[in-house]
Amino acid sequence: MILELDCGNSFIKWRVIHAGDATIVGGGIVDSDQSLVAEVSTLASLRLSGCRIVSVRSEEETAALCALIGQAFRVVAQVAEPAQQAAGVRNGYEDYQRLGMDRWLAALGAFHLAKGACLVIDLGTAAKADFIAADGEHLGGYICPGMPLMRSQLRTHTRRIRYDDASAARALTSLAPGRSTVEAVERGCVLMLQGFARTQLEQARALWGEDFTVFLTGGDAPLVREAAPQARVVPDLVFVGLAMACPLD
Repeated sequence: MILELDCGNSFIKWRVIHAGDATIVGGGIVDSDQSLVAEVSTLASLRLSGCRIVSVRSEEETAALCALIGQAFRVVAQVAEPAQQAAGVRNGYEDYQRLGMDRWLAALGAFHLAKGACLVIDLGTAAKADFIAADGEHLGGYICPGMPLMRSQLRTHTRRIRYDDASAARALTSLAPGRSTVEAVERGCVLMLQGFARTQLEQARALWGEDFTVFLTGGDAPLVREAAPQARVVPDLVFVGLAMACPLD
């Protein structure tokens, strides 16, 4: 079994797969290293043979997690590193080491699945888009605030905007003009995300006509499904690229 980790700044997404056929044994999202070890340890018949990690954390934080994984499960964690080229994709950044590892691995995974030109729209804490040409050239991309950041900024800098998560969820049952602050904020943010997605599609069509594949990934991908009905929703796209960047037997 292989433990796969996608370590963001706030949360860790994890899953355990069988090494042979990549079937998923278990998975989840946790907010601390200790919670990760506790949850993984609950899996029945757990026998890890390896671990691979993609992390946007500092080197010190990532090293501490690797040490904890080694102590808890007796495996050496392999961390994905920046590369100028991998799996047929050429890194498009002027300084290839500055491209976020989550974006790089999503690009690898998307190109592997598409076998051609593709657009990756990743909607998490930040909203990100990346363009990969049919020959594997990463053309660059865009980053802007995602739903969590937009919501947080409005709550932080506007005193009268106060509401809980349950109210936010109820507000998203429709995108009609909001008749309360929570509806106005939540629906406005969704419309901004949908506008972001539509703009990326326009850019892709200008580049490639209709000969490209669109991938939606990230926790808020369902919110823009209407804006990109042709897209393939692949929640674990980063893990697809991680397996390519860090192959384990």
